[in-house]
Amino acid sequence: MSKARINLGKHGEDLAAAFLQKKGFQIIVRNYRQKTGEVDIIAMDKQTLVFIEVKTRSSLLFGQPFEAVTTNKQAQLNRIALDYMTRNKLLEQAARFDVVSILIPKNGKAEIEHLQNCF
Repeated sequence: MSKARINLGKHGEDLAAAFLQKKGFQIIVRNYRQKTGEVDIIAMDKQTLVFIEVKTRSSLLFGQPFEAVTTNKQAQLNRIALDYMTRNKLLEQAARFDVVSILIPKNGKAEIEHLQNCF
């Protein structure tokens, strides 16, 4: 992956975290990694544990950013959520999966879309 693409993704995750905090989410951890994969943000939305995938693109040439959350990625997120909830004894906790889709065109004005309970 190119350095520019890595930087775009990191910038998108920073924007997403700030956006979610303004909406009242409490960020628990960012970039939670285990053997089963990684989730960009884990947060609490009131009483619900939320696993959030952030997708950032600089153009719509390859579609909307959220379209990159494939069924394979969804399965990986399910595995990492189960891992996190098991390790932290949260199996009884209400949980959901969200996607934050960010488009940052050349003008630099980010468009953020928050899709809740996606899968």
